[in-house]
Amino acid sequence: MGLFGPSKKEVWEQLSREINADYIEGGFFKGGVVKAHVDNWIVMFDTYSVGSSNNVRTYTRIRAPFKSMDSFYFKIYRKGLFSDLGKLLGMQDISVGYGEFDDDFIIKGNNEELLIKLFSNEKIRELLELQKSIYLEVKDDDGFFINQFSSNVDELYFVVNGVIRDIERLKDLYELFAEVLKELCVMSIASSEQVEVDLK
Repeated sequence: MGLFGPSKKEVWEQLSREINADYIEGGFFKGGVVKAHVDNWIVMFDTYSVGSSNNVRTYTRIRAPFKSMDSFYFKIYRKGLFSDLGKLLGMQDISVGYGEFDDDFIIKGNNEELLIKLFSNEKIRELLELQKSIYLEVKDDDGFFINQFSSNVDELYFVVNGVIRDIERLKDLYELFAEVLKELCVMSIASSEQVEVDLK
């Protein structure tokens, strides 16, 4: 344990043990990665940094590729100063019919009916509410994996500023990914078929 509490490596190794995942050691320029499973889906936890010299920002990222049965995309994040600005610039915020939840989050997507169905899942809403800071979306493969995905593979993607060292928060995020992936499968948006993942 370091001066400021447990290190990322210690916490993420613990996460791996508790969710029955693999912890993959990183190299000199890359931190360790957690490779978890939800049924046939692979869920990857890692960190990455952008910037140079004294202006470097590190982010925690979680990704899960899946074979898509439908071109359904969305993003959800907490309301704040910049989200209000986005609304003024004409970005549409979709309401899903749950007052407090709609008050707390900005939701955007290409199919309002499917968004309402997805967020009618109470567990998903509860797990999102646990996150003080969150950016979650379904989007096309963004090229972060070595093997190029075929056109029918999308990914569930989470990113947040900073390195998450809170074990309970990491487990909640894993549970959120599991719940969203399963719901997308029930909704016939995601296939349960496995997509192989190779790290860069």
